[in-house]
Amino acid sequence: MLYFAFAYGILTIIGGLMGYLQAKSTMSLVSGGVSGLLILLSAFALLKGKAFGYYGIIALALLLAVFFGMRFFQGFKFMPAGLMLTLSVITLIGFFIQKNQLLPTNPN
Repeated sequence: MLYFAFAYGILTIIGGLMGYLQAKSTMSLVSGGVSGLLILLSAFALLKGKAFGYYGIIALALLLAVFFGMRFFQGFKFMPAGLMLTLSVITLIGFFIQKNQLLPTNPN
C-alpha cells in the first residue's frame, strides 16, 4: 500500500499539470503540485518509519476525497473529479485496513 501512496502522489502532480496544460488553470497546477508533493513527502516519511507520514497521507487523501467528491457530484464527470475521488477513497480504505502494518511500532 505504501507504493500506491507514491503512485497516488505522482498521479496527483500529473493531474495538476494536465489541468494546467488543457485548461490553462494555474490553480490546478499549484494545488496538484503542492498536494502531490505533500503526499510524496508523507510517503517518504512513512518509509523512514515516521508515523506523521501515515497521518499526512490520510489527511491529504481525505481532503482530496471531499474536494473531488463535491466536484464529481456537481457535474458527474469522471475526469478528473471521478478519478481523483476513486484514487483518494482507495487510498483511505487501504491505509485504514493496513494501519497496523504501516504505522511504525514503538519499541517502548
